[in-house]
Amino acid sequence: MRQLSLIDKLLAEVDQSMRTVYAVAPASTRSVTPQNLTERSDLTDEERNKAASLMRINHAGEIAAQGLYRGQAITAKDDHIKQQMAESAAEENDHLNWCETRLKALDSHKSYLSPLWYWGSFSIGAIAGAAGDRWSLGFVKETEDQVGQHIAKHLEKLPEADVASRDVLLQMQADEQHHADVAEAAGAAKLPFPIRKLLMPLTSKVMTGLSAKI
Repeated sequence: MRQLSLIDKLLAEVDQSMRTVYAVAPASTRSVTPQNLTERSDLTDEERNKAASLMRINHAGEIAAQGLYRGQAITAKDDHIKQQMAESAAEENDHLNWCETRLKALDSHKSYLSPLWYWGSFSIGAIAGAAGDRWSLGFVKETEDQVGQHIAKHLEKLPEADVASRDVLLQMQADEQHHADVAEAAGAAKLPFPIRKLLMPLTSKVMTGLSAKI
């Protein structure tokens, strides 16, 4: 089999980023799908805008997750870890599609900064992967733990009438916990305190603040 050069790999990643940001992401092979994704709930304008803002944040998070996993896979040392990253990325694709479907149902749009979220996360993932598989897995574990916490807060804020979006978030929450558990079982290292409690929350705050509006 022909070995891809660095340029080939980078071009493949550019192609993948375009597919992730601007096209329909390829779904995983599993049968899990929340019900009534296209449901147009009986919401007030204020409730619809609130729900759309929350789902846009979650969609931006899934764009970032794709970049993160792709970046980690390209620098991972172990083939099993690369495969694990690919499987998790496929499930994150499901989340991406579900969030986009809900945004359309809510008459809203994706974050216009999606390319920034993708490539910023790709860079972080590549650095984490280059640091070693245990650290890369540790980054997955901590990221998924923090995403789970964000989703829990969004479930509290989501308008009660938007049952379809709630079902999406609940399934996403379960998947993120599964990804965190798999990474931990594979030997994830605990990240240093400044990264876990300062750098990652700050990065998340910037992304959620901007994607909620832009």
